[in-house]
Amino acid sequence: MSEIRLRDWLPQDAPFVLEAFAAQDMSAQAAGQITTTQDALRWIDQWSGLENGHAFAIVAGDTVCGNVAVTGIDRHDNGWVSYWTAPRVRGKGVASAGLRLLTEWAFAERGLFRLELGHRVNNPASCRVAISAGFLVEGLERAKLRYDGVRYDVELHARLATD
Repeated sequence: MSEIRLRDWLPQDAPFVLEAFAAQDMSAQAAGQITTTQDALRWIDQWSGLENGHAFAIVAGDTVCGNVAVTGIDRHDNGWVSYWTAPRVRGKGVASAGLRLLTEWAFAERGLFRLELGHRVNNPASCRVAISAGFLVEGLERAKLRYDGVRYDVELHARLATD
């Protein structure tokens, strides 16, 4: 895999966004359906000018591979982290590298102190990404998320600027 870097999302990334959200496990991750180019452009546009967060495309070489974001930045200098990659690059360290870069940016550029994230307990790959980027397990939120009528526990992780 080429060197991983982060960059802002661009309108020309819409075909990748469509491809990524066509994956069965991704379709429920967005607030609404992303099935057309217009949907993808709206998804990209939502990140511009966000006051309490930022999202980046994870790029390897010239290829967009995924997303990493910090949102919900509050007055306590805390932020909520999320990440995903396209199925074709999973298991290659792309999400972990992107999360490490986002973490460095959030602490150095945004001056954040604490970053938090959560993943369903039935998603061990997401847990591996968090741990490999230095996020420690902090607890469990029971039955927090519901997808297709099924409740899922969420494991919480966090990383401090001082870790």
